[in-house]
Amino acid sequence: MTLLPFSPLHKDPGNILLPSATPVKAMDVRSALKTSIAKLREAKVASYTLAAELLLLHALGRERTWLYTHPEAALSSAEEQTLFSLLARRVAGEPTQHLTGKQEFWGLEFEVTPNVLVPRPETEHLIEVALDRLGLREIRAGRPQHTNGTGLRIADVGTGSGCIAIALAKELPAAMVYALEISPAALEVARRNASRHAVGDRVHFVESNLFSAVLPGKFDLVVSNPPYIGRSSAATLAREVRDHEPPTALFGGEEGYELYADLITQSAEHLAPTGILTLELGHDSLPAVEPLLDAGDWTRVGVTNDLAGVPRVITAERK
Repeated sequence: MTLLPFSPLHKDPGNILLPSATPVKAMDVRSALKTSIAKLREAKVASYTLAAELLLLHALGRERTWLYTHPEAALSSAEEQTLFSLLARRVAGEPTQHLTGKQEFWGLEFEVTPNVLVPRPETEHLIEVALDRLGLREIRAGRPQHTNGTGLRIADVGTGSGCIAIALAKELPAAMVYALEISPAALEVARRNASRHAVGDRVHFVESNLFSAVLPGKFDLVVSNPPYIGRSSAATLAREVRDHEPPTALFGGEEGYELYADLITQSAEHLAPTGILTLELGHDSLPAVEPLLDAGDWTRVGVTNDLAGVPRVITAERK
């Protein structure tokens, strides 16, 4: 038997002393944010700084103000594990909004799941144009431009998360809004969002393929952000969109604009005289959609560009 040389670390077997391990320093908020940004940037994730912030906030259960006023705060091991799990999923292609379960739209926070389209900032132009057109109609009728929506009936076709219908219900608190959606799973998300924003009593959710459901009366406003991406261009989409958002909310046919014809025809049938139709456009769908409003049913056709100069919203009035 070989005897080990004597040292303080080699006493009798009943009282062995081991060298003390060097304590591992907990990751603080500043280093967690820097690490997150670096990982997402390396993976070429779009808007990587914002995504890193949102994922860190979600992992910590904090607000953005806290993040920048407590840079030295240490993450617990559970928080650190949660953060790195979220980062790995984002690098693998899952949308940030699916990981956090929420997205802001029109200054409101909406629940988002894989069953609904993630609300985009450009869709806010749809709300702006609809409200402007309603105001102009009030002026032409000799009434004040600003209205609380008294007597107005609104239909949001393809409501998804409910963001358009709910935003309009908040802006027009006396209006009655019908939110139409072909997907039962999306309707459940939209209902929860309406309850969250206390408009569930004025937004009626209806399972419907366009206007296939029987609806009472005529509408003063029809709005829609329809599927407008062509299946022929699916390969060009970012993978977080192509692989994770619902196909029924993305694709409007092989070219992307096929759904507009039925939507415009059915809207004409359900709008009251001087009723307003407001539609979001795909980045290249204007040439196919604008001629559909040249028919005798429509007047005062207008197109609004988004901040990038892309034709984003088309609107018209029912004769």
